[in-house]
Amino acid sequence: MTSRRVVLTRTAAVIGAASTGLLLPEIVRAQSNRVRVGFMLPYTGTFAQLGVAIENGFRMALDEKGGKLGGREVDFFKVDDESNPAKGVENAQRLVQRDRVDVLIGTVHSGVQMGIHRVARETGVLNLIPNAGVHAATRAQCAPNVFRTSFTNSQPTLALGKPMVDRGHKRAVWITWNYAAGDEAFEGFEQSYTEAGGTIIRKLGLPFPNVEFQALLTEIASLRPDAVACFFAGAGAAKFLRDYAAAGLNRTIQLYGSGFLTEGVLDAAGDAANGVLTTMHYSDSLDTPRNKQFRLEYAKAFRMQPDVYAVQGYDTGLLLIQGAQAVNGDLSNKQALYDALRGATIDSPRGKWTMSKSHNPIQDMYLREVVGRENKVIGIARKAVEDPGTGCRMA
Repeated sequence: MTSRRVVLTRTAAVIGAASTGLLLPEIVRAQSNRVRVGFMLPYTGTFAQLGVAIENGFRMALDEKGGKLGGREVDFFKVDDESNPAKGVENAQRLVQRDRVDVLIGTVHSGVQMGIHRVARETGVLNLIPNAGVHAATRAQCAPNVFRTSFTNSQPTLALGKPMVDRGHKRAVWITWNYAAGDEAFEGFEQSYTEAGGTIIRKLGLPFPNVEFQALLTEIASLRPDAVACFFAGAGAAKFLRDYAAAGLNRTIQLYGSGFLTEGVLDAAGDAANGVLTTMHYSDSLDTPRNKQFRLEYAKAFRMQPDVYAVQGYDTGLLLIQGAQAVNGDLSNKQALYDALRGATIDSPRGKWTMSKSHNPIQDMYLREVVGRENKVIGIARKAVEDPGTGCRMA
């Protein structure tokens, strides 16, 4: 594994060569036996833990193959994207133009992802998305060189409707923040719930990242729905869960959500999360040999337990390994590389998944119930969920 010092020294040499008018291609040719991988992830701020988990998972996958891609050594380059969309294009350009990466891994925040997406489409650099669920990246703005290993924002909720109706919850209120991720999650819920025979009696929202839920919870109580479905994440999700329980609604109105409602927030939510049902493409409690082995090896390597973000980083590594092996490490053989990535089957801790025509995972969604401080899998909510890839036309 190349040290940070070596990477920084090499980068400084490239910049120095540019400033003195030396020919950069000579430097690049001297390093042509190594694959250059760029991480553009959040390493500070609210999503820092997610960025670290993704990188850990990716490195773990490569370490299982001796740290190589298609037989070639790997150099890593890192940029902290700060979860700042305003810097998305600039930071992506640093990795592509300054560091000349062969593949760009990023990112978490959907707004930042759209900056990466612009650079990827303009330069042709291979971009593997390990988290951001923004629809456009694999729908109207899909591209041959962009692949996602996580989810679209509507995928978890595409699996939510039928389990709700099957449990007799046929009248529901939807609540989320008024922003793109909430709108996209609602798309999946609306489709799956109405197709299953449910009726959405009210759609509620509040500005992002407002967490003053009381007025809306009072309105929910007055509506008396069979259930509430929602999309919240992070600290706001924990606050919603606590407020929902404090209002007494958890005793009379079943709460459902996209899996991010309870992902990584159970300690903060405490007993308020007990009994909440969510749909998600992974759970710590998946009782399979593959998941158990992954969790054991990850804990040994990093002295912490993996989460869904670590799994997505790991799967990003598995996908790139398959692609690199198919072209014997020659990532410049782009058509063959993309064909291999499109045709890959990933043996993931979440369960095996394949790539859709619009370059998004086709994957099972699990129904999970919060018991204590754990999202326990109680069944498969829907098998082989595929985002429709609406508007995707590969160039």
